[in-house]
Amino acid sequence: MSRISSVFRKFPGSFWSANTMELFERWAWYGMFMVFALYLTGSRDTGALGFTQSQKGILIGTVVMILYFLPVITGAIADKFGYKKTLILSFIILFTGYYMMGQFSSYTGMFMIFLYLALGAALFKPVISATIAKTTDDETSSIGFGIFYMMVNIGAFIGPIFASKLRVFDWNYVFIMSSLVIAVNFIIVLLFFKEPDRVKNTEPLGKSIGVILKNIIMTLGDLKFLVFLLIIVGFWAMYNQLFYTLPVFIEQWVDTTSIYNALHFLSPKLAGAIGTSEGTIAPEMITNIDALYIVLFQILVSSFVMKYKPLNAMISGIFVASVGIGLWFITQNGFYLFLSLLIFGLGEMASSPKITEYIGKIAPKDKVALYMGCSFLPMAGGNFLAGILSGNVYSAIADKITLLQKEVALRGLNIPEISEHFTQNDYIHRASQLMGMDEQTLTNYLWDTYHPSNIWIVFSGIGLGTVIILFLYDRLWLKSAKTPS
Repeated sequence: MSRISSVFRKFPGSFWSANTMELFERWAWYGMFMVFALYLTGSRDTGALGFTQSQKGILIGTVVMILYFLPVITGAIADKFGYKKTLILSFIILFTGYYMMGQFSSYTGMFMIFLYLALGAALFKPVISATIAKTTDDETSSIGFGIFYMMVNIGAFIGPIFASKLRVFDWNYVFIMSSLVIAVNFIIVLLFFKEPDRVKNTEPLGKSIGVILKNIIMTLGDLKFLVFLLIIVGFWAMYNQLFYTLPVFIEQWVDTTSIYNALHFLSPKLAGAIGTSEGTIAPEMITNIDALYIVLFQILVSSFVMKYKPLNAMISGIFVASVGIGLWFITQNGFYLFLSLLIFGLGEMASSPKITEYIGKIAPKDKVALYMGCSFLPMAGGNFLAGILSGNVYSAIADKITLLQKEVALRGLNIPEISEHFTQNDYIHRASQLMGMDEQTLTNYLWDTYHPSNIWIVFSGIGLGTVIILFLYDRLWLKSAKTPS
């Protein structure tokens, strides 16, 4: 205990201010992002935008892919102009970007403002990571990055709770919340953040970016490393369905009244605090349990898998996560989500940190930073693929509106097309009337007739495919070459 205390005393002020800024930035991001798919695709009469699932998938997947590519450039900007100036610029963009997200309702407008926001996030990411690295040493880095990861997940847990309560009053309040949370970081960076020691880059910015891109291309010439990155795209494509698809699926298909009633039986106050005025539990409140599981169990899981080789831990973890994500979609009973999210979370906790560890392990000693910098590439590719899966693929197999439109066409019912003045909820209500069902009975009918739960095959299949290819990569390729696994 005394050793831990002595380590804590070695952290400079910039370490703590960087971690605090990370917590608030993640609060703002996940507060928005966990409900973003619901906002994009929800019925217009609720204040949402009423986009199709395909539009949602293209928008989120493309912009977040770009976000994960941009740190190549923004990291060079930070090295050129300084961390503090870069953070201030980042917060200006994030503060204005979050606010303006609530002011646009057109698809093009939302796409452009989300892209603007992504620029601010991309400016922030490399600076904070570099600050943590520069304010820790061999003795303090393990605890230092553990604290950093904890801050990420605390922010990721808090944000959606506030967003869930605020969106009931007005969706715009979610974006105002994120904007105000970022405003706190202005105070921190101006009053408490001290520029860490760094080698100042005096080269022209364009030349620095060119050198970085050239080095990345050379690094990807390592065929074994390139193949590994391509394989891991599958993991990230599966993982991101937690944000892209699951909230929408819960909103459309899962009956959460039983969860609310159980909570109300145990504690009416708790049910009132967590639930909605309609006696349900909002989707983001349920999906947010994944972040809570990480806060509670990450250290335990990391301690368990530390004795396993990174690839073995990844293979096992991705397999477990694939089982968990499949269980998300097989039933309309919301209680199963608590167990399936735990199974998924345990797999995530076992595999995700090991990806970074493995990259650091296989990198040549003089190119560790360069190899680690490439770890964002599968995240970028995974987000783009996740957008396609949660868009066109989900729409064809499991989107409630699409399936209802198919049923309406088969029955030859005369219902207006969904538009700005005839919303998704109007369409569902009119179809319910003409088919002689209440809305819950209609939902159950579509579930039994069109089997939207089959979407689990797609998402679990990608995860299991990743496991199989990773296993073959390890046993057939690496073992023959005697490469560390």
